[in-house]
Amino acid sequence: MKQWYQKLFSNYSKKYEKEHFTQGTMGEVDFIEKEINFNKNSKILDIGCGTGRHAIELTKRGYNVTGIDLSEDMINKARKNAKKEDLEVNFRIADARNLSFKEEFDLVIMICEGAFPLMETDEMNFQILKNSANALKNSGKLIFTTLNGLYPLFHSVKDFINSNSTTSIINNYTFNLMTFRDHYKLEIENDHGENLSLDCNERYYVPSEITWLLKSLNFTEIDIFSCKLGEFNKDPLTTEDYEMLVVAKL
Repeated sequence: MKQWYQKLFSNYSKKYEKEHFTQGTMGEVDFIEKEINFNKNSKILDIGCGTGRHAIELTKRGYNVTGIDLSEDMINKARKNAKKEDLEVNFRIADARNLSFKEEFDLVIMICEGAFPLMETDEMNFQILKNSANALKNSGKLIFTTLNGLYPLFHSVKDFINSNSTTSIINNYTFNLMTFRDHYKLEIENDHGENLSLDCNERYYVPSEITWLLKSLNFTEIDIFSCKLGEFNKDPLTTEDYEMLVVAKL
């Protein structure tokens, strides 16, 4: 049985690129470059690359990037986007829960909930982090964003999402305090003009959980910051931040 994210992203690449949360690429890549000290020899893996916005911009700036995504539709659009820019980017269809990379990359990125934390079980989410760690060389870095578990304790996630999306709306929202998972009905139109009603389930994480998970994977330096669209920086995380930005080094 296909999960909600497989159904959604099987035919959503055009509308995806119009979402508000995909508009901050330049500032996000600026931050990523600083974190690797502008070292053009860095080999980068973009997990959950979507339509390739970060991978393409990093390639433009001279980096060697591999982008993977579970969705064939997203990867096809990423390849078209790269071709328009006359760029060669290694885009592959792949499941982040089942990767074979071993100590190949200097940096792994997962931006805008790229794979993690969309999976239906905590074990699957952890496997994605584990595969990310396995893909890194010694002293490599992992940069990713994820849902901030502190936010729904103080705010309405339903109101936040509905006020920030022009292409979808959520109903029947519930947040489980025991599992830190939200469950909701997503009403959305795909690129074919078909109306979808998807039963969604996402995992929110609190900073201490992320720190513990990464330490168990032998990351030695772990920093968690506020995550602001297109303005990644090192501001402290607060309860006002819907997402957190994580930077970890082996």
